[in-house]
Amino acid sequence: MSTQRKLLVTSALPYANGNIHLGHMVEHIQTDVWVRFQKMRGHECYYVCADDTHGTPVMLAAQKKGISPEDMIAQVREDHLADFTGFGIGYDNYYTTHSDENRELSAEIYQALKANGKIVSRTIEQLYDPEKQMFLPDRFVKGECPSCHAQDQYGDNCEVCGATYSPTELIKPFSAISGATPVLKESEHYFFRLGECEDFLKQWTAGSTTLADGRVQNHLQPEALNKMNEWIEGGLQDWDISRDAPYFGFEIPDAPGKYFYVWLDAPIGYMASFKNLAARLNLDFNEFFKADSQTEMYHFIGKDILYFHALFWPATLQFAGLRAPTSVFAHGFLTVDGQKMSKSRGTFITAKSYLDEGLNPEWMRYYIAAKLNNRIEDIDLNLNDFIARVNSDLVGKYINIASRAAGFVHKRFDGQLADVAGSELLQQLQAASAGLAQSFEEREYAKALREVMALTDIVNEYVDANKPWELAKQEGQDARLQQVCSELINAFRILTVYLSPVLPKLSAAVAEFLNTAAFTWADANTTLPDGHAINKYSHLMQRIEPEQIDKLIANNKQAVADAKAAKEKAAKAADFEPVAETCSFDDFMKVDLRVAKVLNCEKVEGSSKLLKFSLDLGFEERTIFSGIAASYPEPEKLIGRMVVVVANFAPRKMAKFGMSEGMITSAANKDHSQLFLLDVDTGATPGMKIG
Repeated sequence: MSTQRKLLVTSALPYANGNIHLGHMVEHIQTDVWVRFQKMRGHECYYVCADDTHGTPVMLAAQKKGISPEDMIAQVREDHLADFTGFGIGYDNYYTTHSDENRELSAEIYQALKANGKIVSRTIEQLYDPEKQMFLPDRFVKGECPSCHAQDQYGDNCEVCGATYSPTELIKPFSAISGATPVLKESEHYFFRLGECEDFLKQWTAGSTTLADGRVQNHLQPEALNKMNEWIEGGLQDWDISRDAPYFGFEIPDAPGKYFYVWLDAPIGYMASFKNLAARLNLDFNEFFKADSQTEMYHFIGKDILYFHALFWPATLQFAGLRAPTSVFAHGFLTVDGQKMSKSRGTFITAKSYLDEGLNPEWMRYYIAAKLNNRIEDIDLNLNDFIARVNSDLVGKYINIASRAAGFVHKRFDGQLADVAGSELLQQLQAASAGLAQSFEEREYAKALREVMALTDIVNEYVDANKPWELAKQEGQDARLQQVCSELINAFRILTVYLSPVLPKLSAAVAEFLNTAAFTWADANTTLPDGHAINKYSHLMQRIEPEQIDKLIANNKQAVADAKAAKEKAAKAADFEPVAETCSFDDFMKVDLRVAKVLNCEKVEGSSKLLKFSLDLGFEERTIFSGIAASYPEPEKLIGRMVVVVANFAPRKMAKFGMSEGMITSAANKDHSQLFLLDVDTGATPGMKIG
């Protein structure tokens, strides 16, 4: 057993304003496999994450739903956690950045940075949406990247070339909220003096940490280090860490009306989630974050947020008197069938849609892991290859081993295994343990799984060479049959140990079938004893049928179409006033609507809104004032027209203009800026009742 290590591991925080999709799962599966491997090795390892809950997008989304941001993020967290749990992601704590722990830690770190001279305030010109009357966060300004000229880029960094900049540097900026061209407006903001951290960051990004087991761990991957060097050499700018109200987040302690920018408190959310866990488990929180901590801290992230995790975050920790990460592991993006995930093609696959179709999440865990290495490379989910690889590797090769041996052991030998000590087959499998452990440790999952599948080939060659189904038919071969099948069951157990970090649910099912405790990595170097009884075998994994994937894609397309139709319907409905509460027939009959003829219509002196109507109701004449002057600037043209009036509307005194003896009905747009008189068909005469 190697020296026990203490590790804190995180995945990037999903934003609380969207669904979890397979792109998210790449990272969380990558992290989960690594954490499960570390725990199988006997290390003290904690995996924490949280929803990233603050910022203008969450605030606006909640407003649109008509609920509070707190209520919205609580529901989103439940949905996110259900998706991750469905895919077997085994967090020790999945929390929220909108927590008391995060509020306290953010304030403490801010005050420590301020005391260290790393916070400065100054008045800046910031883009302001004149229609919505609010300052625009960086991500709510879009435009043309000033570096590579890519269109429709966010106001803080370019997703095409990776450049970072101020939103005021964007070419042809526009508000992502209203579409309006933003204007510059002054505001006092607080900045983290990142430029003053250059010497530290040069050293940290190129540095490494010697671990408790003697290995040396680089802080960054080579590709990430190259990118950081480019940014450092280009000059690090002070980092704006404040935002103006209205904003959903934590108010800065000594600055009323100013809030921490989400990228200040979001990474602190890692600490807050662990602090919440530490309180529950009675762990020493400070041991993991003090400046001289000997524990290990790892962040798994996407390549698009390297700047924040490899520059801003280490500097924040260092100059707040805390420890920097041991390493930041970045990965690439996920494509589907060689293209960016597409809603219209049905390949923007959410975790929920996958699970709702009844698809086995461990199929996807295996396929994604089989594509991952420790470099920053995009990976592709080829749906045909997905079907073929899972069916071939997991069902055809791996599961096949147990299914071809277990029945004989159960039926012929009461489930008892023979002594397999000295088996050359098992020794060959056990010899791979150290190399596979190194591959998992180094996040070379694709390499590890290729080697595991090569071992399954060796075992299946043993099956074909010894043909247990033929031994079962031959007299006097019972001992040999039991020996062969026992070796196969033990081989299956060793292979399962190697696959356990990737397939935790299947691993648990195999342990139950084999009548053993949950597997540790050390179990790969042991065998089940002579006479050990296994349970009756039941099928452990089904094949993927192509029709299942076709249905998933078709249903995703339909869901997109339904969502688009619902959005269009909602947008159309938004142009109209909501339908009033239901009224009864008796209620309606109380309103006496009558046809009336306009005898005269004129403007009202002293009023810009009113027109004075003289009306013939057949049985009498009346005067009615109506506020439709803006829509009918030439009132004389209304003389002789038939209109509809509420005849039993109580008379009203119209200030100095006289008595209005009813109400003329009209149609109106949503904001009542345009009014249209109701008309009746030819043949209707004054006094006729409507209803």
